[in-house]
Amino acid sequence: MHLSAPAIIVAARPHGETAVIARMLTEQAGLVAAYIAGGRGRQLRPVVIPGNVVAAEIRAKSAGQLPYARLELVESRGPFLTEPLPAAAIGWATSLTAASLPELEAYPELYEALGALLAAICNAGAAREWLRAIVAYEVLVLRALGFGGGAPPRGETLEGLVARFREQRKPLARHIFADRRGDILAARDLLAERLAKLV
Repeated sequence: MHLSAPAIIVAARPHGETAVIARMLTEQAGLVAAYIAGGRGRQLRPVVIPGNVVAAEIRAKSAGQLPYARLELVESRGPFLTEPLPAAAIGWATSLTAASLPELEAYPELYEALGALLAAICNAGAAREWLRAIVAYEVLVLRALGFGGGAPPRGETLEGLVARFREQRKPLARHIFADRRGDILAARDLLAERLAKLV
């Protein structure tokens, strides 16, 4: 594998003393896991944050080898992680993506939708402006994986969108997270809790 492409980091976990294994969503190759040498160091730690957009150069010597990647920051979501509601929304959107999509299968519509969703979360003045996008993204993920998902939201009030977000937990738990719902859906429950305070 040799891939140079923009990517959205959707998960990162420590590996060894200083490295990180990051999962990134790319338009061409879908979800790719890669070893980032020095990912926990002073220089790369602010880069390897879920939600960040990076220019990634990903290489692997053989099909069975975990690729390694070099990253350059394109857009940081770091400043928004200090605000509870945007932080919970970014956390859920990236966790959903990392946990639900299979490796190395391209979903260009999800790549584009996730980028637009993260931009909306970070640039909107209030949650009511991006809540419709996060509900629509969940519908898109369910559809892309073959589980239906219903119609995207249109014209609902803030209260209606919060209710729809709450109800949409059931198909996600049943279809995507049936075997591993604990930690992943906890990120969604935290967001639902924070959204409930808006209405």
